[in-house]
Amino acid sequence: MSLALESCTAYWVGFNRVPGIGVVRLRRLLDTFGDVQAAWEAPAGELTASGLNGRAVHALLDVRRAFDPDAEMRRLEMAGVRVVTIDEPAYPARLREIYAAPPVLFVRGDLRPGDDLAVAVVGTRRLTAYGRIATERLVGQLAGAAVTIVSGFARGIDTYAHRAALDAGGRTIAVFGCGLDVVYPPENRDIIERIVAQGAIVSEHALGVKPEATNFPARNRIVSGISRAVLVIEAGMKSGALITAKFAGDQGRDILAVPGPMTAPASAGTNALIRDGARLVATAEDVLAELGMADATPEPVAQLRLNDLLPASDVESAVLARLVDEPLGIDELVRLLSQPVQTVASALTLLELKGRIRQVGGLNYLVRR
Repeated sequence: MSLALESCTAYWVGFNRVPGIGVVRLRRLLDTFGDVQAAWEAPAGELTASGLNGRAVHALLDVRRAFDPDAEMRRLEMAGVRVVTIDEPAYPARLREIYAAPPVLFVRGDLRPGDDLAVAVVGTRRLTAYGRIATERLVGQLAGAAVTIVSGFARGIDTYAHRAALDAGGRTIAVFGCGLDVVYPPENRDIIERIVAQGAIVSEHALGVKPEATNFPARNRIVSGISRAVLVIEAGMKSGALITAKFAGDQGRDILAVPGPMTAPASAGTNALIRDGARLVATAEDVLAELGMADATPEPVAQLRLNDLLPASDVESAVLARLVDEPLGIDELVRLLSQPVQTVASALTLLELKGRIRQVGGLNYLVRR
């Protein structure tokens, strides 16, 4: 990077630290003063004359007094972080189009043109076994079909989505709600370098910004903004994943959802999305069709282990035993096994995802031979 370009980038980073100056106000300043350095160095009177309100002018002056452009660029370089501004070709084209697009992205790894074919995969932090298996299966196949997987690096579905994409040898982009030098949640530290090697970690926040609760709803607009579609795999009625789905709708993105048992609280949000018009997703082919890739063939999920296919509970074993000789429906299984309907429904769903049983009509099930 040339010294002139690096200096220019530093002023973008400086503006990024000023509360109250987003992409719209910054664009107005650039139009008024001609370039980002002139806007940064403009006197207070000229800033006011440009249309910037008093609070924003004071905030800019305060940040300007404390900000050292050269020191900030050295700090970013040492952290291995590069800056991509909204005016650069490397900035994600879809993200540039959204309302309140971040003027600056901090990036580790690579953002590539092929990432235009991206799907955001989000869901609850309190995932069930059903959510885990659905995530690993769908994401593994999508990543194998060259779809970039975007998520928010949170616990639960987000983490499994990133891991499944990596294990399939695909690309994934993690959007942080803090600075890129802050790993949150800390237990995901082991996949940071894998994501950097097979995709990117990105944030609109400067180095050192902590993972404050208020950062995460805003992060979700970036998760959906980068993507062509948002796939919600498992989410309760109060899940943050529904915020991402709301952003997706506002941004004109497709909203996809995986249905779950009507008795499962973790699927109440996804079922509600489907009721309200989201596309029901049962296979990776459903997602590819929504992306206009109906002819693509999803890769099989090679990372499913033997233990994933074996019965995970006594109830699953009992259901399998009952379905060996004749097809049965859920009501009959509940009666024969003396188990709650929710327990049996969950066992049926998991066994079907594992490929151990199949539907044979009339919501009856039989062991797959």
